[in-house]
Amino acid sequence: MLDYVDLEADLGREERMVQQTAREFVEDKFDPVVADHWVEGTFPTDLIPEMGELGFFAPNLEGYGLPNLSEKAYGILMQELEAGDSGLRSMASVQGSLVMYPIHSYGSEAQKDRWLEAMGRGEAIGCFGLTEPNHGSNPSSMETYAEAEDEGYVLNGTKTWITNSPIADVALVWAKDRSDDDTVKGFLVETDRDGVETPKIDEKLSLRASITGQIELSNVYVPEENVLPGVEGMKGPLSCLSQARFGIAWGAIGAARDCFETALEYGKDREQFGKPIAGFQLQQEKLAEMATQITTAQLLAHRLTDLKERGDLQPAQISMAKRNNVRMARDQSRIAREMLGGNGITADYSPMRHMANLETVYTYEGTHDIHSLIIGHDLTGIAAFE
Repeated sequence: MLDYVDLEADLGREERMVQQTAREFVEDKFDPVVADHWVEGTFPTDLIPEMGELGFFAPNLEGYGLPNLSEKAYGILMQELEAGDSGLRSMASVQGSLVMYPIHSYGSEAQKDRWLEAMGRGEAIGCFGLTEPNHGSNPSSMETYAEAEDEGYVLNGTKTWITNSPIADVALVWAKDRSDDDTVKGFLVETDRDGVETPKIDEKLSLRASITGQIELSNVYVPEENVLPGVEGMKGPLSCLSQARFGIAWGAIGAARDCFETALEYGKDREQFGKPIAGFQLQQEKLAEMATQITTAQLLAHRLTDLKERGDLQPAQISMAKRNNVRMARDQSRIAREMLGGNGITADYSPMRHMANLETVYTYEGTHDIHSLIIGHDLTGIAAFE
């Protein structure tokens, strides 16, 4: 595997174990089936229990049967899962960073006891409801609302582009509480409640091996005990996004690395004009540039992880890594596809699948442009989006 500046030499035993476990899972269980699932627009849900058994869901959290691994081990896990497919990493990332993390950080003890252990084992699936049909980059303009009623709340609204929603047991829905000056709050909504629908979004041209849907709420009653008590306002959802974006910055490297390795192997095996195409200068220049860009992204991810481990990581720094690493992976997947020629447009090879997936990763969890503005705001002190 590409590790040009020998970063893996500094990995600890725990991190090496995670890397090996995830890599073997992807190679043995996921890679053989992903092309068919991508073509069909499905996710291999039969693998979810094994993912839970292996500790792939929120492994960097403590207690409730969770592994409490290092942040670097978590990043490496995301990298290895996305080397398989962005849909695989997305499933684990949403479960861990966007649902389990806020329950762990902001939930009541009853909420933690009810959900965290079951979700860690993959016995319960969660989804994260923030984006709406009319509000993506500006989530604070959300229209979904809650109103106090009978020692609980009634929720109305629609969330869209929600990973896992059609298979979820619980949705963490962010809504404005009209009975409390439109304060944004998090509501744990069991998907079998009356008035909840989670229709699947079909005919996607990207991230096809991922289950994506909506959360439709029509006069849905939830008791007061379902509200996250530890956070109010946009700090709640934005802190979750910071966790997820950190994982994406690592994950995108895995997709790019898989593209590089596929192109390198193909270039050594494919002969034209009497020698392997990897022996031609134009192809070597592409490989050299790919390796350089991936290595640069690896260095950024490792540095951010060091900052996160000591509690110094800032949201704008995460934005820089998400922005850079996903753009890198998006660009390099296209070069890898190009090196495979006509064979590169088939499902037999991964680069075009990664290339299509990365169009989604480039957009979700903050578009490339929004992350540019976040960094610009941090550098200048001037908010361009206000």
